Amino acid sequence: MSRHPPPPPLSDAPLAPGLYLVATPIGNLRDITLRALDILSSADMVLAEDTRVTAKLMNAYGLSKKLERYDEHAADRAAPKILKALADGARVALVSDAGTPMVSDPGFRLARDALAQGTSVFPAPGASAVLAGLAVSGLPTDMFMFAGFPPPKSAARRTFLDTLSHVPATLVFFEGSSRVAASLKDMAEVLGPRPAAVARELTKLYETVSRGTLDTLATNPDFADPRGEFVILVGPGLARSYTAEQVDQALSDAMTRLRPADAAAEVSKAFGLPRRELYNRVMALRAEDR
Repeated sequence: MSRHPPPPPLSDAPLAPGLYLVATPIGNLRDITLRALDILSSADMVLAEDTRVTAKLMNAYGLSKKLERYDEHAADRAAPKILKALADGARVALVSDAGTPMVSDPGFRLARDALAQGTSVFPAPGASAVLAGLAVSGLPTDMFMFAGFPPPKSAARRTFLDTLSHVPATLVFFEGSSRVAASLKDMAEVLGPRPAAVARELTKLYETVSRGTLDTLATNPDFADPRGEFVILVGPGLARSYTAEQVDQALSDAMTRLRPADAAAEVSKAFGLPRRELYNRVMALRAEDR
């Protein structure tokens, strides 16, 4: 692999203390940003999910930094040291194996704790499998929901998908190669024959994007035993529509059996409405009955 020397800094200003959430390429190493290279070259500490993966990126651009492991297994042990360094004014860069930190990785907890102790947290945006998949899916982009990885077991996955069935937005999922066929089958049966897209190995040599309805994609032999990393995108559902009277009746029925908070939770799950709003309505209905 050829080396690409880092470009000169974009400015002469020193890197400010704080935690930097640095997006890295999801496949093609040329998708790194100039600002990301500046941060990685100036940071006092670089945290990586897999130091071997990040080392390849650093080596490709001639960057020499000691990498420290920060993944779901090392997070609890490493966090106190990192937070102390940040409190003392260190400049810490956090990267994931691919794409933007905080998306399906343990970086959320570190950023949350850093903010809680008063540390500045800076985004360094760049490559994102979610946005790359959305851009080439051919599905609506004005509203979308990233739903992460579906549960690995079919029963739990179907329950999970059912909770999303009426979300009026394009749904975006990550999935591993060993479960993509099973997930597509469950999606087709739970969500119906919606338009969908399956993006494989985005920005890499064997990038493919398959488009069609969920039922046709679920029977596509290409996904029977595939390799690579996948983004599954599913077209929007139709939002449930209920009258205020129907909601009040459901709440009244639930209140005869349950405490106010539990009644609100039950109707929230059944109707797909915000639990807090339903709890407030429960309290209003109780006041009206007095």
